[in-house]
Amino acid sequence: MDRKLFIDGRWQDAVNGDRLIIKDPATGEQVGSSAIASRADVDRAVAAAGRALAGWAGIHADERARLLHRAADLIAARVDPIAEMLTREQGKPIPDAKKEILFGVEVFHYYAEEGRRLGGSIRPASRPDIRNLVTTSPVGVVGGIVPWNYPVDLYAWKVAPVLAAGCTLVVKPPHETPLAIGMVVQCLVDAGVPAGVVNDIPGTGPEVGAALAEHPGIRMITATASVPAGQSIMRAAAGTLKRLSLELGGQCPFVVLDDADPQEAAAAAARRSFSNMGQICIAVNRILVARGVHDRFVEALVAETARIRLGHGVEPGVLYGPMLNDAGRKRVANHVGDAVARGGRLLIGGGRPKGEAYANGFFFEPTLVDDVPDGALALTEETFGPLAAIRIVDNDAEAIRVANALPFGLAAYVYSGDLGRAWTVAEAIEAGAVGVNVNDTSELHAPFGGWKMSGVGRELGPEGILAFRETKHLKLRLSVRG
Repeated sequence: MDRKLFIDGRWQDAVNGDRLIIKDPATGEQVGSSAIASRADVDRAVAAAGRALAGWAGIHADERARLLHRAADLIAARVDPIAEMLTREQGKPIPDAKKEILFGVEVFHYYAEEGRRLGGSIRPASRPDIRNLVTTSPVGVVGGIVPWNYPVDLYAWKVAPVLAAGCTLVVKPPHETPLAIGMVVQCLVDAGVPAGVVNDIPGTGPEVGAALAEHPGIRMITATASVPAGQSIMRAAAGTLKRLSLELGGQCPFVVLDDADPQEAAAAAARRSFSNMGQICIAVNRILVARGVHDRFVEALVAETARIRLGHGVEPGVLYGPMLNDAGRKRVANHVGDAVARGGRLLIGGGRPKGEAYANGFFFEPTLVDDVPDGALALTEETFGPLAAIRIVDNDAEAIRVANALPFGLAAYVYSGDLGRAWTVAEAIEAGAVGVNVNDTSELHAPFGGWKMSGVGRELGPEGILAFRETKHLKLRLSVRG
């Protein structure tokens, strides 16, 4: 697949003609190429979105809903080819790719209906002849920045509520994985979304992301990114006081209390640590396990990890694939080496898998390190790879203290046989979401986002569409002298 930029309803080349070769991270083979935007292309896309804004905001919410439902149905009907493209450019196995895409379909359907439910309210007044109406309106042209780890899913998280809210947008999909998104854009085109309403321009963060954040024609930025990238976006957006919705990185703790079922907790921890090769913002980074259950939990976790088999994601039965690139693989190796050098015990994994099947891909073994000290990189920074660091805690208070010790607060997990006890620990953890006896914190109807340095604002749920609406107060005097 050789895709172009999508601006003002047309697929077109970048102004400077730049293109990027996209390679399969499992084999190194070329799977396609993409036009790469520059600041000049950002200007063209923002202008197109600005021209389309009044028309899109002015149509009835029911018509916007019909278009979003139609686009969702087209994505679902084309899930197999989109999933294969996603696997070949990003590395995740076909089952995970399909799951990601179909959740994105649900997001489109959900916000189609949420857009119909946008309304207002009548508020109390200080005088009997006054009525206070509170309404909302589209915030304007939105800039979206999508990451490479869940490109289709997180594209839907941004595009669906923006369109349902009556806004137009310019999206910067990841330059590393732009191809499956291009197929989703075509579904929007085929559904009948008008020219200029959606503009899709793959590019780099320092070039296109920065240009969107600075652009005076953009009224809001919605982005999923690393903490440093989020800080750069916030600084760039300050000049025009843009609204921001930033879902940033985490360093998520997985707390195992001494009354937890060690086998159940281990199975959950393994999947959340190594799914998508740990390249998930809500992946398990730190496992804080009570001393009383430590040995049984670790034994079960090593067994779960040993059962993982890596492979090319398009092969039947493969559930774990490569990392995206060598930079990520080197980061994991650095975190493993640092943990072991500081006294941690390597339990399993720790390097590149052996064999011809792995020779040309960015594979790294799922890795566990026990007895990791607090200062280690694996306990203080986001690894974003297949490494879980284990630390013993002596009581619930220590587990809470360690879980809250970092400046991040995206997600956390608590496993316990006592729901009241688990609830108490969960309430004390400083994070935007906590999974209690469940290893996933995302839910379509509930807000998703972080505390502290893990972000600003919320996605999903009703909050995810209200973020793109401006509030307006209409104060009316009933008696008018004529």
